[in-house]
Formats: sequence, structure tokens, C-alpha cells
Amino acid sequence: MQVWPLRFRDLDDRRTILADESGAYFLADSGFVKRYARDVLTPSDKKFLRDKGHAFEWEGDLAHTGFLTRWSRRQHLGGGAAYVILIPTLRCDLKCSYCQVSRAPFAAQGFDWDDETLQKVLGFLGGLPVEEIQIEFQGGEPFLRLDLLQAVAAFARRRFRRVRFVVCSNLQALGEDVLAFLKSEDVLISTSLDGPHQVHTRNRTGDDALTDIFLRNLEQVIGLVGLDRISALPTIDMDDPPDPEDLIAAYEEFGFTSLYLRPVNYQGFARKSHPAARTSINWNDYYRGFVEALIARNARTGRVMEEYYLAHCLRRILATGVDGHTDLRNPNIPTGANAVIDFDGQIYPSDEARMLARIRQVDLSIGNVSDGLDQKKLAVLAPGHINNFDPDCIHCPYQPFCGTDPIDDLSRSGRIDVPRRESWFCQRHLAAFDLAMELIYSRDPAVEFSLSRWLGLENIPEQLSPVAP
Repeated sequence: MQVWPLRFRDLDDRRTILADESGAYFLADSGFVKRYARDVLTPSDKKFLRDKGHAFEWEGDLAHTGFLTRWSRRQHLGGGAAYVILIPTLRCDLKCSYCQVSRAPFAAQGFDWDDETLQKVLGFLGGLPVEEIQIEFQGGEPFLRLDLLQAVAAFARRRFRRVRFVVCSNLQALGEDVLAFLKSEDVLISTSLDGPHQVHTRNRTGDDALTDIFLRNLEQVIGLVGLDRISALPTIDMDDPPDPEDLIAAYEEFGFTSLYLRPVNYQGFARKSHPAARTSINWNDYYRGFVEALIARNARTGRVMEEYYLAHCLRRILATGVDGHTDLRNPNIPTGANAVIDFDGQIYPSDEARMLARIRQVDLSIGNVSDGLDQKKLAVLAPGHINNFDPDCIHCPYQPFCGTDPIDDLSRSGRIDVPRRESWFCQRHLAAFDLAMELIYSRDPAVEFSLSRWLGLENIPEQLSPVAP
């Protein structure tokens, strides 16, 4: 019998997580670990490894092909769809404290696409070798140039077999023309709700009256398109984070069942007003405390709210093909089908790369809509966007579920070869996956109540907690 190479991560003195290269994992006791290390596995050990796809008798048997299938699905690059972020304007009607890209004033000139840039953007989109696309409009405030959004939407609906639009808006101004645009079923809204009234005012609007307008407009949009087509997410200032119960209550008030916690992003201009965001020392503790409060509240109220990122980590662990979030997509090789087009026509591999260019730390553009993509720069960036060969990642049992973020490393450390465990990205995700594993193996009824619903298993009567071999 041949055993796939296994990796270990101790949970405590008695239990260890073992994972193979495909991402399949299980919980083992210390006795199994010692027998594996000495190569004296018992018949029951071997049967478990073979039944679970961690070992095989000969190349081509079911265990062997099952492993290869799992591994290949986790390494699949896709290619049938594109995800493009468009920045038609940098102008905005708010002055958020944590603005990442140095928004331009509402009345400023020279920060919108002109007609020539619009046509070249449409030409770039039309040349993508895909039939499905998601187009996300960011800014600035995209609705300040609704005419550009309408032009892109009209073109994309003709060009692509399947298209979806996401508009990232502060929802401060809703005219009849904006509401008419939102009524289309292929348009989704992403906005920011930072918590209770006073927190949102402090972080985003700076004015109680403007916060009142936002809350009324949010309620109006929910009534127009429904909760399925709108998402809201808070940005957490770790110098003064909101109380978890207050933050959850603010979302429940509007009927949301999911929120996505984010710390202030250090990759853009927010670092000027939030210098502590470079390390976000207390983030992992706050995040764990928030999840614990959320699980306890769900069990107490019978309502189910999820923290999106943790739920996504759980799905990454338990299933293949869960690649909806770029932070954890691996490989995540930069291409024109996954790009950001700025207000000036410059193309970037990610929004974070655009932020670093805006603060003039480093130019990570990969071309422009006039000249096309720079294949040499794409080739230089590619190796940093896969964790399979990283000297630290290859020893981590979470590698199959995790990703890599050289842009974040560059932002915080000024280099992309920082030892992985010293990077903020790695420390954050080790904590997140440790928490996810603890929850998976917990027998606490409150934990099982939330996890079963986050994972869509509420109708399965069996205990969620796996049994160690």
C-alpha cells in the first residue's frame, strides 16, 4: 500500500490534524501519529487511510483516482468566466476616514472616463475570450456616472451569454434613474454598513443627517430589489471597534443574514489616518470574539447570521471548487480576465495593486486599454500568486484551502519574499483556519446549530462532529 505524503498540525497534546496534498483531512490521535512516523501502521490504520483516499494499492485504483480528482479540482484555474472591476470615476460625495484610493472631490474634473476611454474599455471587454462575466463597478461613487454604467451594461448584455453586474455604492443619492437601473435582475448592490448609527457616522458620513439619508436609502433599495441582491459589509477600525452585539443588531435590523468583517485596508491611503492598520495586532482576537458572540446569539434567538469569510473558509475546507473569493483562490494567476480598469484606463491585477499605485509605492499596472496587456509583467507577477511551492506553505496543512497575497506583503513589508509566518496574511489565515477546525470538531450544540445552517446541513440529523480514527 502507498500512502500519500501527510502533513501535521497539532491542536493539543492529544489530537493532530493530518492533511494530504489534495486537501482531504482528518483528525488523528497521538498514537496514530507515532505509528505513522515509525512506519508501523496497523491494519485498521491502513484501512482508514485507504477508505478515505489517503492511500492506494496501485496506480489507477479507486483511491488513487479519487485523490487525483480532488487534487486537480483544487488546482483548477477555470477560464470560462471573467471578473472585471471597472472604475468609471474617482469622484465621490463622501469623505470616509478609511478611503483607500484617495477619492476626488464631487465637483472635480479629469477623474472620469472620457468617451475615448469608454470605447477602449468596451473594446477590451469585447476581446475577452469568455462567454460569462461579472462586472463590478467601484469608485469613487459609481452612480455619479450612471451614464457610463448604462453604456457598459448595454454592451455587455449584447456581448456575453451570461452577465452579472455589482455596483459598490454608498447609496447617498438615489434618483429615479438610479432606481430604474437597479430594477434589472442582473444588477446587484454592495454597500457599507459599519454598525450602529454613531459608528457609521464616525467612519463614513461625518454627519448624522447624511447617515439618516443612507439608512433610509438602504431600506428603500432592500424593498426594491430584495435582500438576495444586496450585500452590506462593515469596515472595522481596530482603534475603536464596535461591540459585536451592537454590530450584529444593526444588520439584523435590516434583515441581513450575512456580514463580512474587514479591518481597515492598509494597502491604500487609509494608512495615513489609520497607521495601526499595518499590523492590526488585535484583529484575530476581535474576530474570534465576534464569531463566538455570533454563534451564541444565533443559538439564543433562533435566527441565523453568518460571518461570510469564516463560512467561506469552512466551505473551502469541506468542498472542492469553492473559489468565489480571490484571497483564497489558488492559483490566482493575474490575467486580463481577472483585472481592474482604473479611471485613467490603466489595468491592474487587483484592486489592492491599484491602491499601491495610487499611493506611488510601486507601479503594478499590467497594461492599459490603449495598448493592451503587458505579458512580461504578467509573467513576473505570476509566481507570487500560487502557494504550492512556497517553502513555508508546503508544510502547512491549510495550504490546500488557503491562498497567497504578495500585494499585501508588499504593502506592509515592502517585499514579497517575507517569511510566510511573519506575514499578516498568513497570521490572519492561520487563526481563521484554526478557528474553523475547532468549530468543525466541536460538539457544542450552539456551534452545531450555526455550522449546520452555514453549510446547508440543517436537515441532516447526524452529529456534525467527525469521529477521530
